[in-house]
Amino acid sequence: MRIGIVCPYSWDIPGGVSAHVNDLAQALIRMGHYVSVLAPAEFDELLPDFVVSTGKPRAVKYNGSTARLSFGPLVARKVSKWIEEGDFDVLHVHEPLSPSLSVLACWAANGPIVATWHSAMDRSRMILTLSKLAQTAMEKISARIAVSEAARTTLIKHVGGDAVVIPNGVDVSSFAKATPMFGWPGPNMSIVFLGRGDEPRKGLEILVNAYSQIRENFPQVRLLIAGPGEPEDVLKKLSKLDRSSVTVLGMVAPEDKASVLASGTIYVAPNTGGESFGIVLLEAMASGTPVVASDLEAFERVLDYGRAGVTFQNENSVDLARVVCELLAADSKRAQLVQQGRIRANEFDWNVVAKEIVNVYESVRVPGVKVEPDLTGQFIGRLGRGRITPEPRGEV
Repeated sequence: MRIGIVCPYSWDIPGGVSAHVNDLAQALIRMGHYVSVLAPAEFDELLPDFVVSTGKPRAVKYNGSTARLSFGPLVARKVSKWIEEGDFDVLHVHEPLSPSLSVLACWAANGPIVATWHSAMDRSRMILTLSKLAQTAMEKISARIAVSEAARTTLIKHVGGDAVVIPNGVDVSSFAKATPMFGWPGPNMSIVFLGRGDEPRKGLEILVNAYSQIRENFPQVRLLIAGPGEPEDVLKKLSKLDRSSVTVLGMVAPEDKASVLASGTIYVAPNTGGESFGIVLLEAMASGTPVVASDLEAFERVLDYGRAGVTFQNENSVDLARVVCELLAADSKRAQLVQQGRIRANEFDWNVVAKEIVNVYESVRVPGVKVEPDLTGQFIGRLGRGRITPEPRGEV
């Protein structure tokens, strides 16, 4: 099968959606399918062979975060050209409510289209605007997928209709064989945080506030912070002694993520909201690291309601410190969570998840019917940016 996948967010910036698209594409390729991914990217020379860039994205505030998206008439021409040349049996767009390539691809294409919703968010003026903007695109979608019940609820509430729930996947084998970074966790115990250090909803400040209390009970424990963003403003709250026990790695290459996660005695996910799933929790579990996470509904589901991980009261640093200290003191409990975590992660292995997605593709695929450009030339006009007619074959 020839499959075109649209990733709305910048390929260069680590994130749940782009990681999902990357892993799905590779799983589909291993299954013998032809896959082409369309995505914004800052640096084309770093892209995998299966990714086609639409150029540099723009930073846009979206869903409590800063998303890097591509949109507009010039990008639309590239989308139309990619669709025309792809000869796809199925087009799979991700986050079709975001003002991005996904909406453009829906407008620009005719044929079998599958859409996946990742985000869970409250009703807002922006969502109201986007739902109206995307409604005509939604009419072209043949099948809908949500990565979680929270994402499915967002879809039903803001757009209408329903979706089959197929969770995010994890490449269990690549994490299961991970070895810790040199010197970690070492003779003493360690805590790992992986996420944007300067994004409030990722909750690093909650962890840092708890860290001093944790160190009072376990003075030799260390904290490893990995991910983009500058966390120094948050870390200023720590005493010099506690700060000296913190290592900040910055952005981590995808191939090094498993090693980082395996370097912790405990992995902590203190996210405060806006999460529809929690793929990094599964990655930590697949790496053999026990998970402590805020009690968001999405995280509770991933952790199988306490069987595969421990939760604390959201945004409560005191409760986080209590939970972490109890787990650091309980070797047998950590060993149990490692075992249950690996079992849980295997349920989300890409070998399982990709087959479920292919079943959705097959349900909308029509033999002899390809995804083709919509030659009406109307889709950009809906943005209030004027009409645009896709350029002739071979031109960008």
